[in-house]
Amino acid sequence: MLPTFSVIVPVYNEIGCLQELYDRLSKVLDSTNESWEIVMVDDGSRDGSTEKILALSAADKRVRPVIFARNFGHQIAVTAGLDYSKGQAVVIIDADLQDPPEVILDLINKWKEDYQVVFAVRAEREGETWFKKITASMFYRLIFRITDVKIPLDTGDFRLLDRSVVNVMNQMRERHRFLRGMSAWIGFKQIGVSYKRASRFAGSTKYPFKKMLMLALNAITSFSYFPLQMATYLGFIAAGLSILAIPVVMIERLAGDQAFIGQATTLIAVLFLGGVQLICLGILGEYIGRVYDEVKGRPLYIVNEKMSGISEKSGE
Repeated sequence: MLPTFSVIVPVYNEIGCLQELYDRLSKVLDSTNESWEIVMVDDGSRDGSTEKILALSAADKRVRPVIFARNFGHQIAVTAGLDYSKGQAVVIIDADLQDPPEVILDLINKWKEDYQVVFAVRAEREGETWFKKITASMFYRLIFRITDVKIPLDTGDFRLLDRSVVNVMNQMRERHRFLRGMSAWIGFKQIGVSYKRASRFAGSTKYPFKKMLMLALNAITSFSYFPLQMATYLGFIAAGLSILAIPVVMIERLAGDQAFIGQATTLIAVLFLGGVQLICLGILGEYIGRVYDEVKGRPLYIVNEKMSGISEKSGE
């Protein structure tokens, strides 16, 4: 018999959180009086998280381990969880307990009202620095403005997806994944639920500024042509400035202005145009690099089947 609820937990070096996470999740899920499973995806942990996941699975068969052969990244780990989940409603939650498991009941209530995507909206964020809050706010608003899909503000991957939504998302196999954008792109009936985000229970953040920047880049290149359009605008602006500068330089030279004698202005113009060209080439390179990754056709992830106790072919 298939479970009613699946909870996907991507795990990377979260040994200090796993027992508390399991205790709270199992208590919440038991209160639904429905069948459930927890799919814990170990993303190449090196702190003992792998062994802890296997121990939890040995004690409770409703905990299903999916152990990666190496670290593939958070978004890929969630993707593997979606692949292996069996529930009619699938919840994605991080292992650090910043997203309280108790909020899952609110998501389930909305699902029972026939909503197919129920995303959790961060009304408050405890235990985060002002820099983290400002950059996160800028990130969500930038993505909202420039992408082709209107992704809800202040939402992470903490959400509930109906099985019909999961089946569609499992058909989308792009490598550079931005799951909250993908779930917005597919449509269906969606609604948000506000909650207060808690401080991390233990350990350190797995999404420093560099990773947030890469996530933003994946979001922009996956759902917007704005950078390519910006490169075109820069080209027109540079060309326009050059055309306007030609008569100005001619007049000043004829007037004997010493500032326009010699090679300084030529060098400045060359450096400016060269900089614009390099920026445009860099933007093109980001898109071409992503196309190259896609055409190689490698699996999204590799599961250590011996440790996971599973035999399904995965990651394609």
